[in-house]
Amino acid sequence: MPDERIASVAMTRVTQQASAEDTDVLAVEEPLEIRVAWEAGGEAREKNIAVTMRSPGDDADLACGFLFTEALIRSHEEIDSIRHWGSPNIIRVSLHRGTKLDVSKLDRHFYTTSSCGVCGKTSIDATRVANARILPAGRLAGGEVIHRLPSVLQEQQTAFRATGGIHGAAIFDYDGNLLRAREDIGRHNAVDKVIGSLFREGATPLSEKILMVSSRASFELVQKAIVAGIPVLASVGAPSSLAVDLARELNLTLLGFVRDGRFNIYAGQIA
Repeated sequence: MPDERIASVAMTRVTQQASAEDTDVLAVEEPLEIRVAWEAGGEAREKNIAVTMRSPGDDADLACGFLFTEALIRSHEEIDSIRHWGSPNIIRVSLHRGTKLDVSKLDRHFYTTSSCGVCGKTSIDATRVANARILPAGRLAGGEVIHRLPSVLQEQQTAFRATGGIHGAAIFDYDGNLLRAREDIGRHNAVDKVIGSLFREGATPLSEKILMVSSRASFELVQKAIVAGIPVLASVGAPSSLAVDLARELNLTLLGFVRDGRFNIYAGQIA
Protein backbone atom coordinates (compact mmCIF):
# COMPACT_ATOMS: atom_id res chain seq x y z
CA MET A 1 0.00 0.00 0.00
CA PRO A 2 1.49 3.41 -0.99
CA ASP A 3 2.64 5.64 1.85
CA GLU A 4 0.69 8.91 1.58
CA ARG A 5 3.39 10.70 3.58
CA ILE A 6 5.94 10.46 0.76
CA ALA A 7 5.99 11.40 -2.93
CA SER A 8 8.32 10.88 -5.86
CA VAL A 9 9.43 14.15 -7.48
CA ALA A 10 11.39 14.78 -10.68
CA MET A 11 14.61 16.75 -10.20
CA THR A 12 18.10 17.33 -11.64
CA ARG A 13 21.03 15.81 -9.79
CA VAL A 14 24.17 17.96 -10.07
CA THR A 15 27.76 17.04 -9.22
CA GLN A 16 31.02 18.79 -9.98
CA GLN A 17 31.40 16.60 -13.05
CA ALA A 18 27.92 16.48 -14.57
CA SER A 19 24.16 16.83 -14.18
CA ALA A 20 21.44 14.29 -14.89
CA GLU A 21 17.66 14.05 -14.71
CA ASP A 22 16.51 11.87 -11.83
CA THR A 23 13.77 11.45 -9.22
CA ASP A 24 13.81 11.88 -5.47
CA VAL A 25 11.47 10.86 -2.65
CA LEU A 26 10.22 13.76 -0.53
CA ALA A 27 7.97 14.21 2.49
CA VAL A 28 4.45 15.34 1.55
CA GLU A 29 3.28 18.59 3.17
CA GLU A 30 -0.41 19.54 2.97
CA PRO A 31 -2.74 21.71 5.07
CA LEU A 32 -5.22 20.22 7.50
CA GLU A 33 -8.17 22.33 8.61
CA ILE A 34 -9.51 21.29 12.02
CA ARG A 35 -13.18 22.10 12.68
CA VAL A 36 -15.11 21.68 15.91
CA ALA A 37 -18.88 21.27 16.14
CA TRP A 38 -20.67 21.64 19.48
CA GLU A 39 -23.91 22.78 21.06
CA ALA A 40 -24.32 25.86 23.25
CA GLY A 41 -27.61 27.10 24.68
CA GLY A 42 -29.54 24.62 22.57
CA GLU A 43 -27.94 25.99 19.41
CA ALA A 44 -25.66 24.01 17.09
CA ARG A 45 -22.35 25.74 16.45
CA GLU A 46 -19.32 25.02 14.31
CA LYS A 47 -15.99 26.75 13.91
CA ASN A 48 -12.75 26.28 12.00
CA ILE A 49 -10.22 26.57 14.80
CA ALA A 50 -6.90 25.67 13.18
CA VAL A 51 -5.02 25.10 9.97
CA THR A 52 -1.79 23.18 10.31
CA MET A 53 0.72 22.06 7.69
CA ARG A 54 1.16 18.33 8.18
CA SER A 55 2.02 14.99 6.62
CA PRO A 56 -1.21 13.24 5.58
CA GLY A 57 -2.22 10.28 7.71
CA ASP A 58 -3.33 9.82 11.33
CA ASP A 59 -5.44 12.97 10.96
CA ALA A 60 -7.89 11.94 13.70
CA ASP A 61 -4.98 11.45 16.11
CA LEU A 62 -3.60 14.84 15.11
CA ALA A 63 -6.90 16.65 15.59
CA CYS A 64 -7.56 15.05 18.98
CA GLY A 65 -4.00 15.59 20.14
CA PHE A 66 -4.16 19.24 19.13
CA LEU A 67 -7.51 19.86 20.85
CA PHE A 68 -6.31 18.08 24.00
CA THR A 69 -2.88 19.72 24.29
CA GLU A 70 -4.45 23.14 23.64
CA ALA A 71 -6.88 22.44 26.52
CA LEU A 72 -9.96 22.71 24.31
CA ILE A 73 -11.13 19.23 25.32
CA ARG A 74 -10.28 17.21 28.42
CA SER A 75 -11.51 13.66 27.81
CA HIS A 76 -12.00 11.33 24.86
CA GLU A 77 -15.55 10.84 26.15
CA GLU A 78 -16.38 14.40 25.06
CA ILE A 79 -15.96 13.39 21.42
CA ASP A 80 -19.02 12.18 19.54
CA SER A 81 -17.41 11.66 16.11
CA ILE A 82 -14.33 12.48 14.05
CA ARG A 83 -14.32 12.36 10.27
CA HIS A 84 -13.02 14.05 7.16
CA TRP A 85 -15.50 16.66 5.99
CA GLY A 86 -15.82 17.00 2.22
CA SER A 87 -12.05 16.87 1.72
CA PRO A 88 -9.10 14.77 2.90
CA ASN A 89 -7.62 18.06 4.15
CA ILE A 90 -10.55 18.99 6.41
CA ILE A 91 -11.37 17.07 9.57
CA ARG A 92 -14.40 17.72 11.76
CA VAL A 93 -14.56 16.86 15.45
CA SER A 94 -18.12 16.77 16.78
CA LEU A 95 -18.52 17.01 20.56
CA HIS A 96 -21.23 15.35 22.62
CA ARG A 97 -24.15 17.46 23.74
CA GLY A 98 -23.40 18.92 27.15
CA THR A 99 -19.66 19.24 26.58
CA LYS A 100 -18.47 22.52 28.06
CA LEU A 101 -16.31 24.41 25.60
CA ASP A 102 -14.47 27.61 26.50
CA VAL A 103 -15.42 29.65 23.44
CA SER A 104 -12.82 32.32 24.25
CA LYS A 105 -10.10 29.79 23.48
CA LEU A 106 -11.45 29.46 19.94
CA ASP A 107 -10.53 33.06 19.19
CA ARG A 108 -6.80 32.44 19.02
CA HIS A 109 -6.96 31.98 15.24
CA PHE A 110 -4.45 29.16 15.02
CA TYR A 111 -2.38 28.89 11.89
CA THR A 112 0.67 26.70 12.28
CA THR A 113 3.41 25.88 9.83
CA SER A 114 5.25 22.58 9.80
CA SER A 115 8.12 24.21 11.71
CA CYS A 116 6.24 26.18 14.37
CA GLY A 117 3.48 25.05 16.69
CA VAL A 118 2.67 28.46 18.18
CA CYS A 119 2.95 30.73 15.13
CA GLY A 120 -0.78 31.35 14.96
CA LYS A 121 -1.20 32.58 18.53
CA THR A 122 -2.41 36.17 18.66
CA SER A 123 -0.63 37.21 21.86
CA ILE A 124 2.28 36.19 24.08
CA ASP A 125 -0.17 35.15 26.81
CA ALA A 126 -1.86 32.77 24.38
CA THR A 127 1.31 30.69 24.07
CA ARG A 128 0.66 29.39 27.59
CA VAL A 129 -2.05 26.73 27.82
CA ALA A 130 -4.26 27.23 30.87
CA ASN A 131 -4.07 23.68 32.25
CA ALA A 132 -0.29 23.28 31.89
CA ARG A 133 0.08 22.74 35.63
CA ILE A 134 2.90 21.46 37.81
CA LEU A 135 3.41 17.74 37.30
CA PRO A 136 3.16 15.63 40.47
CA ALA A 137 6.32 14.12 41.91
CA GLY A 138 6.65 10.44 41.16
CA ARG A 139 8.99 7.58 40.37
CA LEU A 140 12.07 8.57 38.38
CA ALA A 141 12.85 7.15 34.94
CA GLY A 142 16.07 5.16 34.66
CA GLY A 143 19.12 6.26 32.69
CA GLU A 144 19.67 2.78 31.25
CA VAL A 145 16.20 2.91 29.66
CA ILE A 146 16.81 6.40 28.26
CA HIS A 147 19.90 5.23 26.40
CA ARG A 148 17.84 2.60 24.52
CA LEU A 149 15.12 4.92 23.25
CA PRO A 150 16.78 6.66 20.27
CA SER A 151 17.43 3.41 18.41
CA VAL A 152 13.86 2.20 18.99
CA LEU A 153 12.44 5.50 17.71
CA GLN A 154 14.73 5.35 14.68
CA GLU A 155 13.42 1.88 13.82
CA GLN A 156 9.88 3.32 13.70
CA GLN A 157 10.83 6.19 11.35
CA THR A 158 10.14 4.55 8.00
CA ALA A 159 9.17 7.82 6.29
CA PHE A 160 12.33 9.50 7.58
CA ARG A 161 14.48 6.73 6.14
CA ALA A 162 12.82 7.28 2.77
CA THR A 163 12.95 11.09 2.73
CA GLY A 164 15.32 12.39 5.40
CA GLY A 165 12.78 15.16 5.99
CA ILE A 166 10.23 14.06 8.59
CA HIS A 167 10.15 14.06 12.39
CA GLY A 168 9.33 11.20 14.74
CA ALA A 169 7.78 11.03 18.21
CA ALA A 170 7.26 8.00 20.41
CA ILE A 171 5.86 7.30 23.85
CA PHE A 172 7.44 4.65 26.08
CA ASP A 173 6.72 3.34 29.56
CA TYR A 174 9.41 3.44 32.23
CA ASP A 175 10.55 -0.08 31.30
CA GLY A 176 11.35 1.11 27.78
CA ASN A 177 8.38 -0.60 26.10
CA LEU A 178 7.18 1.27 23.03
CA LEU A 179 3.52 2.24 23.37
CA ARG A 180 3.03 4.32 20.22
CA ALA A 181 5.04 6.09 17.50
CA ARG A 182 4.08 8.63 14.87
CA GLU A 183 5.83 10.66 12.14
CA ASP A 184 5.06 14.06 10.66
CA ILE A 185 6.80 16.83 8.75
CA GLY A 186 6.05 19.08 11.75
CA ARG A 187 7.62 18.08 15.05
CA HIS A 188 4.65 19.49 17.00
CA ASN A 189 2.27 17.52 14.75
CA ALA A 190 4.18 14.30 15.39
CA VAL A 191 3.77 14.93 19.13
CA ASP A 192 0.07 15.75 18.78
CA LYS A 193 -0.42 12.57 16.75
CA VAL A 194 1.29 10.29 19.25
CA ILE A 195 -0.44 11.89 22.26
CA GLY A 196 -3.76 12.02 20.41
CA SER A 197 -3.65 8.32 19.55
CA LEU A 198 -3.46 7.41 23.24
CA PHE A 199 -5.90 10.14 24.27
CA ARG A 200 -8.51 8.62 21.95
CA GLU A 201 -8.14 5.34 23.88
CA GLY A 202 -8.68 7.06 27.23
CA ALA A 203 -5.08 6.49 28.32
CA THR A 204 -4.37 10.04 29.51
CA PRO A 205 -2.90 11.37 31.74
CA LEU A 206 0.26 9.61 30.62
CA SER A 207 1.96 9.30 34.01
CA GLU A 208 5.24 7.36 34.21
CA LYS A 209 5.69 7.69 30.45
CA ILE A 210 8.54 9.08 28.36
CA LEU A 211 8.06 11.16 25.22
CA MET A 212 11.01 10.74 22.83
CA VAL A 213 11.33 13.11 19.86
CA SER A 214 13.74 13.14 16.94
CA SER A 215 13.93 16.95 16.90
CA ARG A 216 15.02 19.71 19.23
CA ALA A 217 12.92 20.25 22.35
CA SER A 218 11.04 23.51 21.92
CA PHE A 219 8.71 25.34 24.31
CA GLU A 220 5.54 24.01 22.67
CA LEU A 221 6.71 20.38 22.91
CA VAL A 222 7.42 20.78 26.62
CA GLN A 223 3.97 22.30 27.09
CA LYS A 224 2.23 19.49 25.19
CA ALA A 225 4.03 16.87 27.29
CA ILE A 226 2.99 18.63 30.51
CA VAL A 227 -0.67 18.93 29.48
CA ALA A 228 -0.68 15.20 28.67
CA GLY A 229 0.80 14.42 32.09
CA ILE A 230 4.05 13.05 30.64
CA PRO A 231 6.85 13.51 33.22
CA VAL A 232 9.86 13.00 30.91
CA LEU A 233 10.66 14.56 27.53
CA ALA A 234 13.77 13.25 25.78
CA SER A 235 15.02 14.83 22.55
CA VAL A 236 17.72 13.87 20.08
CA GLY A 237 18.51 17.58 19.64
CA ALA A 238 18.96 20.56 21.91
CA PRO A 239 16.29 22.22 24.04
CA SER A 240 15.57 25.93 23.84
CA SER A 241 16.08 28.19 26.85
CA LEU A 242 12.31 28.76 27.17
CA ALA A 243 11.73 25.01 27.09
CA VAL A 244 14.15 24.59 29.99
CA ASP A 245 12.50 27.41 31.96
CA LEU A 246 9.03 25.87 31.55
CA ALA A 247 10.26 22.35 32.36
CA ARG A 248 11.88 23.57 35.59
CA GLU A 249 8.79 25.58 36.53
CA LEU A 250 6.35 22.71 36.02
CA ASN A 251 8.46 19.76 37.20
CA LEU A 252 9.13 18.08 33.83
CA THR A 253 12.34 16.12 33.39
CA LEU A 254 13.89 17.48 30.18
CA LEU A 255 16.71 15.62 28.43
CA GLY A 256 18.62 16.81 25.38
CA PHE A 257 21.18 15.30 22.99
CA VAL A 258 19.88 11.82 23.78
CA ARG A 259 22.04 9.88 21.35
CA ASP A 260 25.32 8.01 20.97
CA GLY A 261 25.18 6.65 24.51
CA ARG A 262 24.87 10.03 26.23
CA PHE A 263 22.36 12.70 27.24
CA ASN A 264 22.20 16.00 29.11
CA ILE A 265 19.74 16.69 31.95
CA TYR A 266 18.37 20.25 31.73
CA ALA A 267 15.55 19.89 34.26
CA GLY A 268 14.46 17.24 36.73
CA GLN A 269 16.26 14.04 37.65
CA ILE A 270 16.99 10.56 36.35
CA ALA A 271 17.41 7.47 38.51
